[in-house]
Amino acid sequence: MDRVEVDGLTIGFERAGSGPPLVLLHGGMSDHREWRMQIDDLSDAFTIVAWDAPGAGMSSDPPETFRMPDYAARLAGFIDALGLARPHVLGLSWGSTLALELYRQRPDVPRTLVLTAAYAGWAGSLSPEIVEERLRSNLRDLEALPREAYARTWVPSLFTDRAPVEVVEGYTAVMSDFHLSGVRPMLLSIAEADMRDVLPTIRVPTLLLYGEEDARSPLAVAREMHASIPGSSLVVLPAVGHMSNLEAPEAFNAAVREFLSARTEA
Repeated sequence: MDRVEVDGLTIGFERAGSGPPLVLLHGGMSDHREWRMQIDDLSDAFTIVAWDAPGAGMSSDPPETFRMPDYAARLAGFIDALGLARPHVLGLSWGSTLALELYRQRPDVPRTLVLTAAYAGWAGSLSPEIVEERLRSNLRDLEALPREAYARTWVPSLFTDRAPVEVVEGYTAVMSDFHLSGVRPMLLSIAEADMRDVLPTIRVPTLLLYGEEDARSPLAVAREMHASIPGSSLVVLPAVGHMSNLEAPEAFNAAVREFLSARTEA
């Protein structure tokens, strides 16, 4: 792991490979380790930079008041600090909403966007009732349950029941390492985020990549995103859930590689 200081916060990250830069943005309740199968496979063609968001992994915790614009400002500073010239940006779940906020603030930064298991923020993609219930139950369980027990409350909505046990258990171990003070602002940031106004302004090539059986960000959300982002491509991976990068890594990586390989020229 490497580290860099960005506006008073320490940001941890892993870098591997060579070629055009590809920045990986993990989901909430996670860190850069969720990308292991992508780092190992795609680093032959890209310089992979997988960050730990503030409050996750090896990064320092942000103030409790942090919201999506604050995370995106640190992400832009992180990309600038590493000298990554117009990187491809791939975000999963919470990370996809972060990628959209980055585009809002700095449309000059991403060469392309790959948004997987994506939301236009919870407020932008889900009903107020669902947002309220998700946020209420998560904040309650975060305070009431031991770390691993809390992480396991997420599992049924992240994977299908066909996912290999070792994959589910490996990811549960990653989630169980969460920072208690880091999860709350992450939850609040995505619950409050509404990126619907950003979607029609996107002018870079955009791939939307979803699992067919995603219970957290269902295909109705995917279709709304696809309809709202001009010229976007939608790929649905069959018979997998929210964490399609872990449940179907070969198909996931092939879709990402095919999309980006055709779009690496300036």
